[in-house]
Amino acid sequence: MAHALMLLLESPVLIAAIFISGIGGTFQFGFHISVLTSPSPFIKELVNTTCQQRYSISLEQWEVTLIWSFIVSIFCIGGLLGTLCAGRLSSAYGRKRCLLLNNLFAIGGAGMMLLSKTAMSFEMIMVGRFLYGINAGASLSVHTMYLVECAPKRLQGIVGVSVSTFLSMGKFSGQLLGISELLGTEDRWPWLLGFSGATALLQLITLPFLPESPKYLLLDRGDRQGCEKAIRRLWGNRDHSAEVEEMLVEHASMKGVRSHTVLDLILDQDVRWQFLTILVAFTTLQFSGINAVYLYSFDVFRTAGIPTHQLRHVALGTGLCEVSTSMVCVMVIESTGKRLMLYRGYLCMAVTLGLLTLTLYLQIQVSWMPYCSMLLIFIFIFFFSSGPAGVTVSLPGDIFNQSFKSAAYTIGCTLNWLGLFLLGLLFPVIVENMDYFCFLIFFVFCFLSGMFVWYNVPETKNRTVMEITAEFQRMHPNSGSSGEGRSRPPEPRHIKTCTTTKF
Repeated sequence: MAHALMLLLESPVLIAAIFISGIGGTFQFGFHISVLTSPSPFIKELVNTTCQQRYSISLEQWEVTLIWSFIVSIFCIGGLLGTLCAGRLSSAYGRKRCLLLNNLFAIGGAGMMLLSKTAMSFEMIMVGRFLYGINAGASLSVHTMYLVECAPKRLQGIVGVSVSTFLSMGKFSGQLLGISELLGTEDRWPWLLGFSGATALLQLITLPFLPESPKYLLLDRGDRQGCEKAIRRLWGNRDHSAEVEEMLVEHASMKGVRSHTVLDLILDQDVRWQFLTILVAFTTLQFSGINAVYLYSFDVFRTAGIPTHQLRHVALGTGLCEVSTSMVCVMVIESTGKRLMLYRGYLCMAVTLGLLTLTLYLQIQVSWMPYCSMLLIFIFIFFFSSGPAGVTVSLPGDIFNQSFKSAAYTIGCTLNWLGLFLLGLLFPVIVENMDYFCFLIFFVFCFLSGMFVWYNVPETKNRTVMEITAEFQRMHPNSGSSGEGRSRPPEPRHIKTCTTTKF
């Protein structure tokens, strides 16, 4: 771990790439997940006032709720559209250029938010949320691809976890800026919703000073000179010939192989288990129960004696717990490995959900049980942030070669947006009918996902994509029996393949 951190500190341009791509990347996604909680009463009032002034009608409560639900969910629709476009555009025009142009959507959305109250138009908030969704959907995949491809093999774990760290920072920033002492007031809420425009503008100004992804330049564009120049800027002037050689081997194996589509990835038998890994990991990321835990945290804190007017400030502790755990995850991932972090995180989350269901059931009968529930909420957030949240987003870049990478990120991020949309649609109904027993549904998802990773996914730590591919084939020897091996890179003789799944 210490060696990896020293290596990172010796690469100041790579550190700048982490911060610049992060602030306009997954930070935006996290921010818009949490930011609407605080100004929701003011936006609902704007909806009612607009209809009264414009149409001289007063909306009923269910009508206001319906419009509010559409304002919330249209973010997912925009996110899905951004994800579906990002893979193809990043392959055609480059990761860096795609990130730059993506900022225009966030700036446009911020303009809509800032003017919505003055114009007395809740429709502008809908358009702004849709534009924010496109921005977040594209950045979720392109930011991850860009950073993982910019990092040397020894630092890919740390750099990959930074993607989820900025997502957690975005969620916490949305909570923090939304308190009444800052921007969560009736006068200042448009500035709260328009905050993303400032972070997008910051990335738009600074990103041009960073190089393009070295892997993209070599493997997609065939520009070896540009690749070596980008590596020297990102990694310093040390000897990187071994890593360049590995990229050249992958480049040679991909000659004559086109960039594959989503349908190619789904149908190709040779990457079946990699595809199933992405399917399980990204589906469970949304259905892990983290949103349910955040929802019930207010009730648990209230039962434990926290005054109602202090609940929002206390809830900041849950966001701070997620951010701090994600930062710790950066420190330990190189010594722990992603496979262990995934299955350990899922299984510990399953145990915590089971115990949380029990304590919530007993909190009426036992006076001190709410304090146990409070502790379990923070334990669950710890295991989520130090496991699935820190590892899943960058997983496609670890287990797929360059020709499948864009399609893999498209599938993973699409599953993320569909899961978020379905959860928003179904979760209120599930809670209404099952109450805190809804945690048992998420218990099943976490337990089965943990067992799947334990038995079917190899370790990715300090391995090339070709070595990981070979390990998948060793673990599942019949997966490529169809003979559709046109996209599988041959294993070079001078690279020894590790045959163990643990370390």
